[in-house]
Amino acid sequence: MGHKKILIATGIYPPDIGGPATYSKLLADELPKHNFNVSILSFGEVRKLPKILRHIVYFFKVWHRGKKADIIFAQDPVSVGLPAVLAAKILRKKFLLKIVGDYAWEQFQARNEKRKTQNGSRNFITVEKFQNQRFDFKTEIRRKIERWVAKKAKKIIVPSIYLKKIVSMWGINDKKISVIYNGLKYNQESGNRETIRALLQFEGKLIISAGRIVQWKGFDTLIKIFPDIKKKFNDAKLIVAGSGPDLDKLQKLINDKGLSDNIAFTGALPKEVLLRYIKASDVFVLNTGYEGFSHQLLEVMDVGIPLITTKIGGNPEIIKDGENGLLVGYNDEKGLEKSITKLLSDKKYANKLAEEAKKKVKEFSEERMIKETINILKTI
Repeated sequence: MGHKKILIATGIYPPDIGGPATYSKLLADELPKHNFNVSILSFGEVRKLPKILRHIVYFFKVWHRGKKADIIFAQDPVSVGLPAVLAAKILRKKFLLKIVGDYAWEQFQARNEKRKTQNGSRNFITVEKFQNQRFDFKTEIRRKIERWVAKKAKKIIVPSIYLKKIVSMWGINDKKISVIYNGLKYNQESGNRETIRALLQFEGKLIISAGRIVQWKGFDTLIKIFPDIKKKFNDAKLIVAGSGPDLDKLQKLINDKGLSDNIAFTGALPKEVLLRYIKASDVFVLNTGYEGFSHQLLEVMDVGIPLITTKIGGNPEIIKDGENGLLVGYNDEKGLEKSITKLLSDKKYANKLAEEAKKKVKEFSEERMIKETINILKTI
């Protein structure tokens, strides 16, 4: 039996940083060991072209490269998904799709943030509510595209049961959607905690959070509750790693509350540097209003730091409350403060959660992810 040929259409690819880049690179490295020929077509090849033109050129590239493929595997349902599915239909090739979030909702939320009032999360529309409401013309077009592309796929891979539920709400048959959890290279070396703290000149209790600086990541709530944390732990510090459109607004909030000596934004950090910051911390907090499947949580669990996150999206599939981490409501100020206080004051309990998390993370191995992906590639 000959090698199956897979063309992977991806929005980003190394040296770009991000989940789809890491995932596509892993497939490119691992699938050839299992009788697959893999070819990668990154949207990066056309990104510098004008907006509409880049998608047209990308379509022709998929069409040209797809002639030699058995399966065209797109890593998102819009920017690469639409050109890829059109090429697959013309070439009569099998089309496989990976969906890691609702692109139409993400774009809508990003635009909504620019217009929103100062009143915190009043404008935040959950992904679930978004599915059953109508919005502006651009949002509806994006929604129609992602749903049409999903309907044309032979199979859809999602990284959580939660995302399977969301994609089902698009009118896609459950049987077509397979849940394959994203994999992690666990037991990665992140260094010695005391050495890192000495090098970074960290003293006292250190809380860390990370992610894109956008409204639904809830960093403003962490800043709002920080004075109460300071009353209990005078030496507490908060570090937020990441970049994004809300940075200036949050910096103003920090200055207004007189917390500029206690809270710092690092900007976006390379993964290995971020892991060292996490290793040096006492607790990791992710107060997020939306999470399809958080690779970040897996990395924190692997580093061995106790964590607090929200009972939102795919998070409860990774974290069992009180067992390997703590779950709170999104923007639940009292719940967050209580959980942070508990982990900072009860080291034994915090360490127990971190140890259980380190065991749990082994369920999310890269080997398992590759094996399950191969099974799907073979069935289509």
